[in-house]
Amino acid sequence: MKQRYFILTTLAAFVAVSSVAVTSPKRPNVIVILTDDQGWGDLGSQGHPYIQSPNVDALAAEGLRFTQGYAAAAVCSPSRSSILTGRTPFRNGVYRFLPLHHFCHLPAKEITLPQLLRESGYQTAHFGKWHLSFYDEDKRWGGITTDERKEKAQSERPLDPFVFGIEGEPSMNDYGYDYWLVTGNVARPSHKNPCNFFLNGEPLGMQTGFAAQLVGAQFEAWMQNTCKTDEPFFATVWLHEPHGPIESDPRFMDLYKDLDDSSLRQYLANITQLDEAVGQIVKVVEAAGQTDNTLIWYTSDNGPEGATDEGKPGDPDVAPGKQRYRGSTGGLNGRKRYTHEGGIRVPMIIKWPAGLNGAGTTCDVPVIGSDIFPTVLELAGIPLPTDRTFDCASIAPVLKGESMKRERPLFWRNSSKTYRVALRDGDWKILADGKHTKFLLFNLEEDPNEATDLAGSEPERLESMKKMLLEYDLEVLRDGPDWWKKEQGKAVPAGL
Repeated sequence: MKQRYFILTTLAAFVAVSSVAVTSPKRPNVIVILTDDQGWGDLGSQGHPYIQSPNVDALAAEGLRFTQGYAAAAVCSPSRSSILTGRTPFRNGVYRFLPLHHFCHLPAKEITLPQLLRESGYQTAHFGKWHLSFYDEDKRWGGITTDERKEKAQSERPLDPFVFGIEGEPSMNDYGYDYWLVTGNVARPSHKNPCNFFLNGEPLGMQTGFAAQLVGAQFEAWMQNTCKTDEPFFATVWLHEPHGPIESDPRFMDLYKDLDDSSLRQYLANITQLDEAVGQIVKVVEAAGQTDNTLIWYTSDNGPEGATDEGKPGDPDVAPGKQRYRGSTGGLNGRKRYTHEGGIRVPMIIKWPAGLNGAGTTCDVPVIGSDIFPTVLELAGIPLPTDRTFDCASIAPVLKGESMKRERPLFWRNSSKTYRVALRDGDWKILADGKHTKFLLFNLEEDPNEATDLAGSEPERLESMKKMLLEYDLEVLRDGPDWWKKEQGKAVPAGL
């Protein structure tokens, strides 16, 4: 069964979403589960021929699966920043992925979703990868350059191989979290026995086990020992899998023993590994008696890593090598870092027994990661801030089986590849290079794989969408912090 909704997109300024009463008897708990580099085709419920993902597939069977779910960016840090702020990355400042001890971070002036929810009485917690503020690793883990910030961090904690946070940048508490288990970026040295977790600011040292299960265990401990049952909660569970360095539990590898490709087995097992953690989270919520009124929003931060689904045949499977990057776009064009569909279209599922109309169905409404911000606020009865521009829309009506109005088209600006900028209006999508000199045009309803460029055959449509894209992109570049000028100055229109 499939639901289709009518969406209107215009160039009008974003209209603040007012608080609307929902059918749920009380404000919902919310868990945002974010995977890392999981492709659009990387689930059994998305049609993958091999992947065993029973727990996420159960979310889809009991919830609403979006066939046109999007990340707000084609790489990790920018995508995450938009979830928390409702603002496109070049507007909120996180214009690129954050390397070691980099100046880019989510600025203090940004209003985050956990901040607003905590002020309204929610308990807030984060579990897993963060990648939105300062972190450092010594050269055993890849830290090879030296600058003033790195030297300051190492002078403060000279014996620690890992550092999370630095004076002058917001802390996790500042960002709105009461409780947090984090890694600055990926799990090191791999998903197996990671060494770089911090719990409420304190380094944990080497942990025995695999990253997804460790994150699930900490979520369980928080639910059982810290989270109050008479107050709503908001938790971001940002799993490390299947981002490299990939290392999968042998018990999941064994599920794919009939495949004569050890690097592929590693990748598929990594999806099953994160799937088990999702199942653990669901069971913990059920044990707490919170299932009906807990909204679980499952998605990925961008498309899959690696050159192709097939990897490089013949390359040896040497841990934790890049040949294990075997994610599937489901046939979509492009991958991680690309503004084509394969880089930004991702799995997206919402389960919410008490408030969802049409459970067990699919929905073809285009939804972007930044929509999490206004949707959760509306369901919690919190008004959208009116002092800034947002790049999102509440999909609360869709969850109730109603049509929704999107005041602005979907928009992306990424920091690499030729075609960095894109805008989607209805079924039409335009891509442009960073300087607005090259353009591609696609009808995604007829051509979701972006195989046929219609820029030459649809001149009027092209000019209309060029105007929308140029106006939107220039507005974003002028509105946000200009940190991008230090590294992206040659990939923007002249005069900026």
